[in-house]
Amino acid sequence: MSKTTVKDVSMGSTEREPAAASGAVGGSRAFALLLAITGAAGVLSAWVITLDKFKILEGKVSGKTFTPSCSINPIISCGSVMESKQAGVFGFPNPMLGLVCYGIVVCVGVTLLVGARFPRWYWLTFNAGTLFGVGFCTWLMFQSLYRINALCLWCTLAWIATLVMFWYVTSFNIRNGFLPAPRPVKNFLSEFTWVLPVTHTGVIAMLILTRWGSQLWT
Repeated sequence: MSKTTVKDVSMGSTEREPAAASGAVGGSRAFALLLAITGAAGVLSAWVITLDKFKILEGKVSGKTFTPSCSINPIISCGSVMESKQAGVFGFPNPMLGLVCYGIVVCVGVTLLVGARFPRWYWLTFNAGTLFGVGFCTWLMFQSLYRINALCLWCTLAWIATLVMFWYVTSFNIRNGFLPAPRPVKNFLSEFTWVLPVTHTGVIAMLILTRWGSQLWT
């Protein structure tokens, strides 16, 4: 009887060689595609929000009111989020930072697809970037739910894309020995990395439903 094992998307033949032996490590095709897709989702979100932000500003100058297409009701209201002070915490619109950062993720995914390999310091720096991203998105989520009292659907897409890339990059680094972790953790991540972003997304969904419930659809 044959035995079939489900492997995580970040596993692949390029990761079987010990990192210490090669000095640089690449990723599987599935891992590269995951980075490219989540990065593209982030770029799309940041691009749409940036365009709508400019249209809101243009409307104010011309004395008109622009309502983004994703502003469905008082709760799901992208315009309310875009016009909040939290939407420009660094002194410029947050999506502009997203255009750069998510663009970098797309580039990493594409270079992995063509066989690129990177050293330990590169992967740790990349992991630190995704950690900043998921931390910043968590702060924005808190602000959106409990301070701005409105939800932006494009922002939500960016949150999910960021947490997915964070968990898979972290798993990649742990399994390759770039981040210390006990053997049971490595064994778990080799098969079940997907559990982490799914659980994380579920927590966000639960918080949103707990905060607004049926008000989301009215």
